[in-house]
Amino acid sequence: MGSGIAQVAALAGHRVLLGDAQPSQLVRARAGIEKALQREVEKRRLDAARAAEVLARITIPIDGAFAQAGLGAYRDCGLVIEAIVEDLGAKQDAFQRLEEVVGDGAVLATNTSSLSVASIASACRRPERVLGVHFFNPAMVMPLVEIVPALQSAPAVAAAARALVDAWGKTTVVALDTPGFIVNRIARPFYGEALRMLEEGIADAATIDWAMKEVGGFRMGPFELMDLIGHDVNYAVTRSVFDAFYYDPRYRPSITQKRLVDARYFGRKSGRGFYDYTAGAAAPEPTRDRALGEEIFQRTLAMLVNEAVDAVFFQVASPGDIELAMTKGVSYPKGLLRWGSEVGLPAVLERLTRMQEEYGEDRYRPSPLLRRMVREGRDFRAELP
Repeated sequence: MGSGIAQVAALAGHRVLLGDAQPSQLVRARAGIEKALQREVEKRRLDAARAAEVLARITIPIDGAFAQAGLGAYRDCGLVIEAIVEDLGAKQDAFQRLEEVVGDGAVLATNTSSLSVASIASACRRPERVLGVHFFNPAMVMPLVEIVPALQSAPAVAAAARALVDAWGKTTVVALDTPGFIVNRIARPFYGEALRMLEEGIADAATIDWAMKEVGGFRMGPFELMDLIGHDVNYAVTRSVFDAFYYDPRYRPSITQKRLVDARYFGRKSGRGFYDYTAGAAAPEPTRDRALGEEIFQRTLAMLVNEAVDAVFFQVASPGDIELAMTKGVSYPKGLLRWGSEVGLPAVLERLTRMQEEYGEDRYRPSPLLRRMVREGRDFRAELP
């Protein structure tokens, strides 16, 4: 992720210093950036001269200089974006040490996907210059960046950071500093309901993936996507959101996914996840039952729409930013607020109410805003661009 962000900034004309505590990672990063730029040249999105200029703007100290200088290497930087391990203690330590070396005007940003930005900022003497700037992987390709001001962030710092990232050609949205921000909060049911339906025996992984792609129009099914993200990463984010929401059952992790993590079946990167990626392995065939596919899709959609409506209710972001986040950040076929309005919010409420009665679980509770809008005969179409 760090090397992708470095490419984005260098492509926009900035000089960039890329550092890592592990020298081997810097060697890999340099090779990866060179390969990525060469691919851009081959696809004629960059000419060779421009690619060379971009590479020249990125300093990657593979000779051990960074290991010697440590975070002091960032002394002259005006903006530092941290993209280290998703661990609060590690991030607090890094920010505390960064603040000792950067100038008074430097902005310190975290690329965390689910941790509290306020907690990270609290490690600093000047927390007002700390905020979240959350890119999506791969950073060069994905257009969305979530700007997440902490409780302590100065409004001018957040505004300047958003303007800068906008100038880099990215689509920015502003998110409240709550667990998962916009995308990783609202997207939980895409994975969670798929896992639940698998555990209930409603359908196998291949059939659920087929339903979400063929019936729902999603680019990838939930099990394919979890295998791509990596179960170690996806499960960790789910745990983080669940813990941060004080064990709200809506975000409860899956034992099935935990067992994959326990077995180190992380997905594509390990060769095994829900699917087998070893050479010669046959892909399982889905059950192409249209009625079953509709049920799978409609159940998942109701949960996703409810989560998006609840994000509006709790002022996580504006309706427009929520729609942008889910289409630009995870490439959903359409924004969930509009999608729910087109399907009909009464139909969404009816399905959620039925599931809550059937299961007796708070997991399926409808958002108070969803109930209110159905009662008043409103939907979101008038509120969206």
